[in-house]
Amino acid sequence: MEKGSKGRTGASPIALSASLSALLLLACLLAALTACASPRVLRDTRDGSRAPKYRVIAYAMGRTDFDRVGAAKLTHINYAFGLVSTNGEAFVRTNAPSHFAQLQALKARNPNLKIILSIGGWGADNFSDAALTDASREKFASSCLAILKRYALDGIDLDWEYPGQRGPGIKFRAEDKENFTAMLRELRRQLDALSDERKRAGADRYTLTIASAGGTNYFQHTEMDKLHAYLDWINIMTYDLYGVGTPPGHHAGLFAPAGVTPRRTTDSDVQDHLKAAIPAHKLVIGAAFYAKSWTNLTTIEPTITGGKFQRGFSYSILARDYLNKNGFQRRWDKAAQSAYLWNPETKTFISYEDSESLRAKSRYIKKLHLGGIMYWEHSEDPSETLLDALTKELH
Repeated sequence: MEKGSKGRTGASPIALSASLSALLLLACLLAALTACASPRVLRDTRDGSRAPKYRVIAYAMGRTDFDRVGAAKLTHINYAFGLVSTNGEAFVRTNAPSHFAQLQALKARNPNLKIILSIGGWGADNFSDAALTDASREKFASSCLAILKRYALDGIDLDWEYPGQRGPGIKFRAEDKENFTAMLRELRRQLDALSDERKRAGADRYTLTIASAGGTNYFQHTEMDKLHAYLDWINIMTYDLYGVGTPPGHHAGLFAPAGVTPRRTTDSDVQDHLKAAIPAHKLVIGAAFYAKSWTNLTTIEPTITGGKFQRGFSYSILARDYLNKNGFQRRWDKAAQSAYLWNPETKTFISYEDSESLRAKSRYIKKLHLGGIMYWEHSEDPSETLLDALTKELH
């Protein structure tokens, strides 16, 4: 303001009025241009403020080169993972503080970027104990907030895989169904209290989310119709729909292939959530930045049959070694809205996501008025080819 005021001292009222009018006009024009150029359409949040309509959320592990992350392309980064100790408290690994510092530095490039700690992941234990009683839930929530405050984070994401179900060596109970809801209620209470204490309003309030799945088992063992009230949004893991121990298929497919009743699809998972009366704007679907392959298939058309699961690998390796290389041909399943690679000599099928499949998912998000998209995992496409495809459609 000081610089702009110099040179106007002693100006006539007419000249001053003309200058102010010109400045006001310029400000209006700049505001209009900014609104037109804004990459995010806005919508009311639960407290009446405004927030991005379409979230673009990166799950990022410690192997990510955080300095290279295109911060302006993202609304949120979910740092994976924090864990739950045997005494029921959340904690982070020893290298996490340095990663948090790098993530916070990204806010210089995108001040609206939110950094969230995701707690859990496949094989993460001790959730059932932490959720068991009022006292254990309060203790767990307090430990989450202690991490949040220490590292200036913006929210907590729980990735409990899965309440009430047997996993790789994890403890589970029938009571997990109700206890998961109670755990989220306590977290919501403490996060809201901290938001009020620190006068964080609107889109700056501390957020609470979960990573969820679809299908009968997940919904039988959770109270999705109740617990969503405590959440800002839900990250649906619409990937790994096929893999180890399954026949070949589109592991992140949007719809079912023609003439096939699949295990699950992105659409079927979304419909499961909508049937539980969860508002569409609270649903964030998932994209896979990695591929899966099966070999020795019997047929590829009209249906994908036979074969043995081979491996999973990152999109960067796919682009380097397989994409229209070494006998692999890129093909498109119009019914499933999914890309795949096929090698007719080795009869190898590779399921993956590309720009076309991500455009299809983006159109789906817009059509159903969903909350956006997240992806697993950022380091698997460091060139951000797939992220660029998403932001082009959703910004």
